[in-house]
Amino acid sequence: MIETSFHSFTKDLKKRLQKPLPGEVAHQKMASTSRYRQGVKPNERTRRSAVLICFYPYQNSVYLPLILRPQYDGVHAGQMAFPGGRMERIDENLTRTALREAQEEVGIRVSDVKVLGLLTELFIPPSNFFVQPVVGILPYRPDFYPDPREVEAVVEVDLETLLDETIVGDSQIEVRGALVDAPFYQIQGYRIWGATAMMISELLVILDS
Repeated sequence: MIETSFHSFTKDLKKRLQKPLPGEVAHQKMASTSRYRQGVKPNERTRRSAVLICFYPYQNSVYLPLILRPQYDGVHAGQMAFPGGRMERIDENLTRTALREAQEEVGIRVSDVKVLGLLTELFIPPSNFFVQPVVGILPYRPDFYPDPREVEAVVEVDLETLLDETIVGDSQIEVRGALVDAPFYQIQGYRIWGATAMMISELLVILDS
């Protein structure tokens, strides 16, 4: 039962990812006010990064993992995110970056991941990064081995929860001493906002198209 429904889901998602992506229109739904106030644009110092959005079957449903970043001296400390990080010289492309970082951060066996496609690359002003979301699948629920330096917790989210419109909220969030208005997804007691929420927004538009 799980295999059949998961197979249908992944086959359909792959087809949808091959169509034109909603991109900025979907991103704007979950963009905070600070994104447009900062006025930071890509420049010669902008770096590239990638994250992995990895679906897998579990408990007669479809799940994906999010991670909670630990508190540290950085712009994304304590935030919810997808596993990922900056592109290194050893990476032949951004898909490889996403897979490598997911393996390093949460222990996903990347040789078992099948890549279905990409979402729209997104610029993140606070860290001056372009981030490429890579969408993949695993045929089983992975065992997670989070790197404590990079990950405080792994949060498994089922697709039904993501599709529930009641998880969407809007509030003022303190960011480095300043308050910004930010829409968010409330999942398992965590607020997911910023770039990660914008990626989820695009993913949901694609799933609903």
